[in-house]
Amino acid sequence: MNDLLPAQAARYRRLVECVAGVLARYGYSELRTPVLERTELFVRTIGEVTDIVEKEMYTFRDELNGESLTLRPEGTAACVRAAIEHNMLYGTPQRLWYEGPMFRHERPQKGRYRQFHQVGCEAIGFAGPDIDAEQIVLCARLWRELGLQDVSLEINSLGDAATRAAHRERLVAYFEQHRELLDEDALRRLHANPLRILDTKNPAMQQMVAEAPKLVDMLDAESAAHFDGVRERLADAGVACTLNPRLVRGLDYYNRTVFEWVTTRLGAQGTICAGGRYDGLVEQLGGRAAPACGFAMGLERILALIDDGDALGGLQPPAAYIVHQGEPAARFAVEVAEGLRDLGHAVVVHGGGGKFAAQMKRADASGAQYALIVGEAEVAARKVGVKPLRVAGEQQMLAPDAVAALLSGHC
Repeated sequence: MNDLLPAQAARYRRLVECVAGVLARYGYSELRTPVLERTELFVRTIGEVTDIVEKEMYTFRDELNGESLTLRPEGTAACVRAAIEHNMLYGTPQRLWYEGPMFRHERPQKGRYRQFHQVGCEAIGFAGPDIDAEQIVLCARLWRELGLQDVSLEINSLGDAATRAAHRERLVAYFEQHRELLDEDALRRLHANPLRILDTKNPAMQQMVAEAPKLVDMLDAESAAHFDGVRERLADAGVACTLNPRLVRGLDYYNRTVFEWVTTRLGAQGTICAGGRYDGLVEQLGGRAAPACGFAMGLERILALIDDGDALGGLQPPAAYIVHQGEPAARFAVEVAEGLRDLGHAVVVHGGGGKFAAQMKRADASGAQYALIVGEAEVAARKVGVKPLRVAGEQQMLAPDAVAALLSGHC
């Protein structure tokens, strides 16, 4: 679990603001849920025979009431739980998004941390392929606005329950024929969740898995039409995609469309955003049956793709840094700073005393455009000395309102 230092935190905040701006343009509203939920919520929705539930959840027993609680490993289940609990789904479909930390106990590596952050997006109550495509197009717009390169889209369809059941039987029979190639995880999942074997990262199994029966070849007519509709809308929007028949996602609640945005620039952790349709989840959690589709993006991975010096930048320097000498000057400096802040300017007032020379070094190091200088003469005149730090110009004495006008010309 990592600290976000000031420059990193500033980039993180601006990334979230950029994502939130795009989501708002598509009509999505923010929802916030607790980081702790009852363990049962994730076992029921994610699936017992998944890596997340079996190996990765931070789960503990509440000593006060004996409940089993879990730090959320993903956001969809909690979002749907909240929508049901607060009666948000009666009569009105919902477009919702959320942001915050998620927790999985796994081996840390580049792009994969035990506390990581996601923005998630859920559209609940929409059945057609238009919403699947809308969310993918939304992501494509975000990548353009962030200037991301080398990001591509992979999609697949998991069909409906009957299709998956028939495919499951074919998969089990196929893997039984190649039992000698299955590793320990695959053997354990063979009868409980054979679809997850398709997502194996074991090099020794890759060729065998590549030749396994493909679910997309078995789609029922309705699922096939839905999937065709998604791809037609992506083509209309100019969003290129690759069919990946092995794409199954790591959570049991998905059906029909699934998708991943991937990159070659992050090594093994190449997925930066993933999601799909989960039409049965609302009813599974006790709500009235409602179709739904959503996705989540890993913010650490996206930040890793964004080079220094891009639009997100690092820390934004203040417009002005005020240096001062003496108690009356210190009080006048605060008065001037508060007036400038009222107008929206970022102003730092020097703290800790010291001679003017030492304070000027701090002012320069802050990255401020101007140093504002307050001494006895400035207090008496109710003005401040203004010294440019980043552009050519002479030091001058200005009234606070003139300083505000000067800063407005540079901010």
